[in-house]
Amino acid sequence: MAKLYFYYSAMNAGKSTVLLQSSYNYRERGMDTLLYVPSLDDRYGIGKITSRIGLSTDAHVMAPDFDIYTDVKRAVYTNKKISCILVDEAQFLNKNQVMQLMRIVDELNIPVLCYGLRSDFMAEPFEGSKYLLALADNLVEIKTVCHCGRKATMNMRVDAQGKKVTHGEQIAIGGNDMYVATCRKHYSGS
Repeated sequence: MAKLYFYYSAMNAGKSTVLLQSSYNYRERGMDTLLYVPSLDDRYGIGKITSRIGLSTDAHVMAPDFDIYTDVKRAVYTNKKISCILVDEAQFLNKNQVMQLMRIVDELNIPVLCYGLRSDFMAEPFEGSKYLLALADNLVEIKTVCHCGRKATMNMRVDAQGKKVTHGEQIAIGGNDMYVATCRKHYSGS
């Protein structure tokens, strides 16, 4: 029985690396996968899933109006070996897209593995994360650590001087130059 999984964490926990390894595991066993990435994430080029350790692969690009269910259904019609759908940066999905992922699981009986952040730099949930946390069959936390050694659960946005940013647009694409994974205590300044 297929399930919808949400692998979530703070920044820099290795989510993309785990996604790429999962896809490799399926392919090594003769099963095909479909990989998706939101159009918002263009750090390494449009349609690329890239890990910080240097692994990279091409992926289908999802704009906000992209219908994942229809795309997967069409692909499965021509390739019966598709055995898993993997979505990187799933926090950028919208509610409709999360509902489409549920249809893939429930109607097409294909597992869907989503990887993303639980919350933004203001400790607010992203739309995609909110619905995945509410609707996924399995929630899996990928752990990373704060500079103090505690589990990092927060995503602190920093400016060029390394100072915490407390307001601004929810989405600003960046890496270690803009975000630091911290424990709640260091996020709140304690």
